[in-house]
Amino acid sequence: MGSSIAVHAVYAGKEERRIARTPVIAADDVHRSGNSTTWLVGSDSLSGQRRFSVVYLAPHKGDAPLPPGVDAWPAPGQAVLSPALRKAGAAEDIDHRYGRLAGTIKAEGLDEPTEWLAYVRPRGGLAAKEPSDLITGFGPSAGSSIAPGLEPGSGRDDDKPEWMFQAAILGMLCLPSLALLLVAARTGAHARDRRTALVTALGGRRRDRALVAIGEAALPVLLGALLGAAAVATALRYDVHVPCTGYIVSSGFLRQYCWWLGVAPVVALLAVLAAVVLADLAQRQAATDARPRSAARIAWISRLAALCPLMILLAVRGPGLAEPGSDSVGRILISWAGIAGTVLTLPAAVATVVAAAGRVLTRWGQRRALPGTLVAGRRITAHPGATARLVTGITVALIVLMQAVAWQGLFGSQSAEAQRTLDRIGRSAVSVGTNGRVPPSDMSAFLNRLPETEALLLVPPADPGNAGSPMSLYGSCEALATVGLGCPKTEQRISGVPQDPRLQEFIRWTPHGALLLDVRRTDTVELAHRAASAAEESLLAVLSRDGRDLSIPYLKRLAYAVFPRGAHVGAPGEDQVTAGIPNRDQGRWSTLLGVIGICVLTVTAGLSAMAEFLRQGRALAPLTVLTGGLRLFRSSSAWSVLAPIALAGLAGSVVAVGLAAPVTADGKSYITPELLWSTTGIVLLVSVLMWLWATIVAVRQARAWRPRGD
Repeated sequence: MGSSIAVHAVYAGKEERRIARTPVIAADDVHRSGNSTTWLVGSDSLSGQRRFSVVYLAPHKGDAPLPPGVDAWPAPGQAVLSPALRKAGAAEDIDHRYGRLAGTIKAEGLDEPTEWLAYVRPRGGLAAKEPSDLITGFGPSAGSSIAPGLEPGSGRDDDKPEWMFQAAILGMLCLPSLALLLVAARTGAHARDRRTALVTALGGRRRDRALVAIGEAALPVLLGALLGAAAVATALRYDVHVPCTGYIVSSGFLRQYCWWLGVAPVVALLAVLAAVVLADLAQRQAATDARPRSAARIAWISRLAALCPLMILLAVRGPGLAEPGSDSVGRILISWAGIAGTVLTLPAAVATVVAAAGRVLTRWGQRRALPGTLVAGRRITAHPGATARLVTGITVALIVLMQAVAWQGLFGSQSAEAQRTLDRIGRSAVSVGTNGRVPPSDMSAFLNRLPETEALLLVPPADPGNAGSPMSLYGSCEALATVGLGCPKTEQRISGVPQDPRLQEFIRWTPHGALLLDVRRTDTVELAHRAASAAEESLLAVLSRDGRDLSIPYLKRLAYAVFPRGAHVGAPGEDQVTAGIPNRDQGRWSTLLGVIGICVLTVTAGLSAMAEFLRQGRALAPLTVLTGGLRLFRSSSAWSVLAPIALAGLAGSVVAVGLAAPVTADGKSYITPELLWSTTGIVLLVSVLMWLWATIVAVRQARAWRPRGD
C-alpha cells in the first residue's frame, strides 16, 4: 500500500512541477510593450545516456521572467545546469560545454531530483522570431495561454503511464507479499491450534478464538508495523535513493501525501491481523473435512509433467513452424500459448523429478542405514502435490520476470541497427549539425579548429525516389583520400558501395535511391560556405585521420564555443541509440521489482516447506532415541526444504531464459548473465537459509521432547 501511494505521489508531484514551469506565450500587446523572454527548447545527450533538454533563453524587453528554480539571469555565454546533470556529466566537463557555469537549478524548477536540464543564454542572444517564442511567465498563474509544447524536459515522452507502474507494483510486490502473509499466518500454528481447540471444547466462541489468534500474532505484527512506520518516516524526511535504478524519490513529493502514508502501516497492521484470524478459521473448517484424498490427483501431476517439454518446445519453436506468410500476431499467440502451458506444467515437472529422486533416496537410505534420507525420500515420493504447490510461485515468478525484461528490451529495439553501426565504426566518424543557421565564417572557424581530422559534406539526392538522382560528396584532397577516393581534378561519378566503412555508414543513414555518388574536390573555405548554406538534410561528416574514436564532448564544447547555439554531434544513427535508452533505464525497475518478488516468493515457499517439515519433525522426534543423534533432522530437512526450492530455482531460471530467448529483434538476448545469476543466487541463498532455520527449530523441538537427563 505504501509503495502504491509513493508511486502516485511521485507522478502527481512531477506533473505539478511540469505544469508550474510550462511557459505562457506572449500576446501581441506584450510583444510590443516588453516584459517577455525569448525562449527556444533544444536537446543534447551525454555519451551512452538519455537525451535531456537544453533551453536557450534571453531577456527580450523589460522585466523578463525567469523559469522556476533560476534566481538570476545568467550573463551572455553562461549556463545554469541541474545538479544531477552536473554530476552525470562531470567526466565530459559539462560545466563548460555551453559556456561558463552561472549556477545550478533549484529543486522547485525540476520535475524530480534526478532530472537533467540546462538553461543557456547564448552569447549573441535570441531573435524574437521563429523558431523561438516570446513568453511572459510560467504556469497557469501567469496566464491561460500555456504552451505544453514549449515545456522543458522530456519526462512526459519518456515516462511510462502511472497505471503501468502501479500494475508492476501490484503484480511483483503486492501479490507475492499477500502469498507470504497467508503462508506466514499458518507457519508454526500447531500450538495455537491446540489452544484454540481447548477454547472451543470449553465453550469458546469464534470471537474468543479470534482473540487468541490476535494475541499470539500481536507482538510480531506490531514490530513489523513499527518498522514500516520508521521506513515511512525516513522517506518523508530524506530523499530515498532506490538501488539498481539510480532514481531518487523526492521527500517533498511524499510529504504532500503524508497522511495517506502515515495510515499505511496502520492499515497493514489491521490487514495482517485479519489475515491471521481468517487463516485460523479456514484451517478449522478444513480440518473438519474428512474426505480422503483421491489418488487421481497424483496421476494428474505425472501427466502434466509429461506435457512440460512439449509446452517448452511450442513456446520456443512453435512460432517458427508457422507459415512464412502468417502475421506476427499469430506467432505471438503461439508463443504465449506455449509460455502459459509451461507455467502450468513446470511445477508438476519439478515435483515429478523430486518424487523420482525420492525413490532413489529411499533405496539409498535403506542400503546405507540413513534414517533422515530414508524418511525424506519416502515423504517426497508420497506427496508430489505438496512439492508442486511449493515451487509454483518460484517458477512462475522467474518466467514472468524474464518475459518482462525481454519485452522491455524489445520495446527499445529501434536502436539495434544503430548500435551495430557503432560496433562497426565506433566514433571515428561523426556528423555535425548546427542548431539553426550559421554564417560561413563561423563554420570556417569550426573546421579550422578541428584537430587531426578531415571534413566531408554529403548532400542527399534532390529526388531520392528518382533512380538517376545522385548524391554529392564534397571534400579536400586529404579528406577524400582518407576515405579512399583519391583526389579527382573534376567531378567524378561513382556507382556502387564505396570501400571505406565510415563512408558506407554515412550513406546508409542518408535517404537515397539507387547509389550514385558525385565526388567533388573543394577547399576548406568553399566547404564551409556550402556546409553553412546547405539544406538541413545535408550531412557534415568529421573523420579522424588515424581511425581512432573522436572526443564527442570536445567537439560539442567546441561547437558551443563557435556557433551561437552549438551543434548536434554524434555517430551515424546514434540518435536511435539515445532514443532507446529510456526503455533500458525503465527496464531496471522491472528487474528490481521482479527480483524482490522472487525473493518474497522464495521465502514464502521456504516457510511453507519448513512448516510442513516441522509438522513431521514432531513425529520424527522419537527417532532421535533410536538413532542416537540429531543428524537425521539435517539430512531430512535438506531433502524436504533445500532440494525442492533449489531445483525450482535452477530449473525455473534455465527454462525462463529459454522462453525469453526468442524475444529479440537483432538475434541478441536481452537477458544478461548478471540477471540470471542474481535470480538463481537469490533462490539458492534463501533455500539454504530456510534449510538451516528448519534444522535448528526441528532440533530444538526434538531436544524438548527427549526425556530429562538423556
